[in-house]
Amino acid sequence: MIDSHCHLADDAFALDLEEVIDRAREAGLASALCIIDLTNPPELDRLRRVRALWPDVRCAAGIHPHQAGKFADDVDQAERQVREAVDTLDGLRAIGEIGLDYHYDFAPRDLQQTVFARQVAVARELGLPVVIHTREADEDTVRILRDEGRGEVRGVFHCFAGDPGLARQALELGFHVSFSGIVTFRSAAGIRAAAELVPDDRLLAETDAPYLAPIPYRGKRNEPAWVARVVETLAEVRKQTADEVAAATTAAFGALFEPVEPS
Repeated sequence: MIDSHCHLADDAFALDLEEVIDRAREAGLASALCIIDLTNPPELDRLRRVRALWPDVRCAAGIHPHQAGKFADDVDQAERQVREAVDTLDGLRAIGEIGLDYHYDFAPRDLQQTVFARQVAVARELGLPVVIHTREADEDTVRILRDEGRGEVRGVFHCFAGDPGLARQALELGFHVSFSGIVTFRSAAGIRAAAELVPDDRLLAETDAPYLAPIPYRGKRNEPAWVARVVETLAEVRKQTADEVAAATTAAFGALFEPVEPS
C-alpha cells in the first residue's frame, strides 16, 4: 500500500515521527507522498528527517490556497518559490497541494486563482503532475486546470469530497482521484458513489494525516498506517478485495509519481 497524501513533515509528528513511520511500514506501506507547504520553512527542514527515516517517501511542494494572500504584493514570488523547490527538494515528484478554497476564503478568491494558475503553468512547463485541493470551488478549479493545463497536465484530486459528476470531470481531465478517511464516514454516500466509478488505474488512497482519521479512529490524530482502513472501505464499495485495491492504488501511484522499488 501507499499513502498518496500525508503531511509527515507537519509539527504534529515532530515528537514521534520515527514511531509513526515504523507503524506505517508494519502496516504494509511501501511509501507515501509527503506534502510540503512552501510558505512554512520548518516543514522544509523536517522533510530532511522524514526522508532520512524513510528514503522511499516522495514529496510534493506548493503554495496552498490558504497561503495565497502572502503573495498579494508579489505574485511572481510564488512562482519563484515553486521553481526553487523543484530544483532543490530531494524526492520531489509533484507540485502541490495547490488549488482553491472558497469555504474558508483565507485569501481573496481572485488572488487564489492567480497563484493557482501560475503553479499549474509551471507544472505544464516542467512536465510535473499537480496535487489539487478544491473546496466549494469546483467550477473554477476545473476551468483553471483546463485553461492552464491545456490538456498536458496530469495530477490528482486529493481528499476527494465531491459527487460522481466531479469525479467524471476529473477523469476527463486525465486526473487520478484520491480518497481519504472521509470515505468511511456515514455521511459520505456521494463520495462512495464516486469511488465506485473511478477506474483501477486512476484510483488512489490517502490519509491526509494528521487530519481526517477514518472510522474507527475519527477524532484522533491521523497517521499513514491507517490508510489500510481507507483501502478496506474502498474494497467494500467497489466489491473488490483489499489486496486488489492495494495493488491497484500502488500501481496507479507509480504511474503518476514514479514506481516505488521495495527497499
